[in-house]
Amino acid sequence: MRTDLSYLFYILLGYLSGSILFGYEIPKIWKGIDIREDAEDGNPGTFNAFVCGGIGCGIFTLLADLLKGIIPVAMCRNKLGMASLWFMFVMAAPVLGHAFSVFHHYHGGKAIAVSFGVLIGLLPFYRPLLLLIICYLLFSLLLPIKSHAKRSMIAYLCFAAVSLFWVKEKAVLYGILFICAVVVYKHYMAQTAKERQEESRRKWRME
Repeated sequence: MRTDLSYLFYILLGYLSGSILFGYEIPKIWKGIDIREDAEDGNPGTFNAFVCGGIGCGIFTLLADLLKGIIPVAMCRNKLGMASLWFMFVMAAPVLGHAFSVFHHYHGGKAIAVSFGVLIGLLPFYRPLLLLIICYLLFSLLLPIKSHAKRSMIAYLCFAAVSLFWVKEKAVLYGILFICAVVVYKHYMAQTAKERQEESRRKWRME
């Protein structure tokens, strides 16, 4: 029981670190801009940090978003291991924090970069990271999908499906499924909101 409860520290660490939206904070400090107002979709993420803040701002945001996934997961893996089912929550915590930030009234980003960070934190257990990279490349290069939101949703759904057969460690598998559910949900909600806005604009123009 003591070992299982010790996972709670890393879950809390992961959620709080994930809740720091570097995609909002770094452009605000670096360029003095509010990315939620300047970006087309208002998402405080790495992609918009590159678009609105430039290469330097984007790189720092990317590194910060990766690290907030890497650090709590790698620390927990090294200290406690991945055998306990509590580890699935350690994996999911940074992604949940980024998607539903406690510091931003439970609003947040789409959690792509931080989810990659979580999988990097599993190294040298490389299979989940490799699978996600392959899924993204598949729908970006071989079977390209123009819509970023749809491409991400399909890539993560594919990642979840393939993981069912290729990832044998139960805690890691459940963590992957948890992460995929959060990422797909955030992209679905963003895509739905965008479609509603476009529909409202069309109606307004017709009137």
